[in-house]
Amino acid sequence: MQLNTPIAHWHGRRVWLVGASTGIGLACAQALRAAGAMVVISARTPQGVQNWAEQDPLVQWRPLDVAINTDVQATARAILSEGPLDLVVYAAGYYRAQRATAIDLDDLLQHDKVNYQGALQVINAVLPDMLTRQSGHISLLSSVAGWRGLPNGLAYGPTKAALTHLAETLYLDLQDQGIGVSVVNPGFVDTPLTAQNQFTMPALISAEQAAGEMLKGWAQGQFDIHFPKRFTFWLKLLRLLPYRLYFPLVRKFTGL
Repeated sequence: MQLNTPIAHWHGRRVWLVGASTGIGLACAQALRAAGAMVVISARTPQGVQNWAEQDPLVQWRPLDVAINTDVQATARAILSEGPLDLVVYAAGYYRAQRATAIDLDDLLQHDKVNYQGALQVINAVLPDMLTRQSGHISLLSSVAGWRGLPNGLAYGPTKAALTHLAETLYLDLQDQGIGVSVVNPGFVDTPLTAQNQFTMPALISAEQAAGEMLKGWAQGQFDIHFPKRFTFWLKLLRLLPYRLYFPLVRKFTGL
């Protein structure tokens, strides 16, 4: 069932990806550009993006720290002054494993500042123009880690749960305004963030595969874009379990 207007053709479309200097964000930017889109990429550091932007006139690099509201507003105004945005992807992410037995408040708040508050800043900056045009699409990069509580996810999981809830509410508010909303929930993807994990990650896929799934989801008009299905299907089943079954199962399979 299509919950959004499908986006299958990218030629002439303009996309802003926030937090896309590495990982899924960068792979998605490259896939969108290969499909014909005009791409604007923002992040705190350029890493490999700046050289790419210098070689392709349809790729722009705009440095941005999502934690600084004035920077977000100024960057969005500059980008919108050059033309409307058909798609805005919030892919900025911060991750450090944390458990309540070693709580670190500063780190908890940093997760919230980047993963959730940054999304609010970007949405606040671009949504008025989309509402005026009655057009556009906002896609939030969440995670299956936000579906239910997990060990080591004290800082990361709640921010991703907040993003999913935010996307659901945005969809309800904007569906009749001509604006699409989607939430992307990847499983384990080989990125600099997941490289920190000290355990075997089941159904691990590449960032390029993740980007392909995202484009496929937008082309099919999906709201909930989750992958790889061989992994996320079982996690969706776990979401249905009552706590008296869920908690023992998680302890058993994680050993924590």
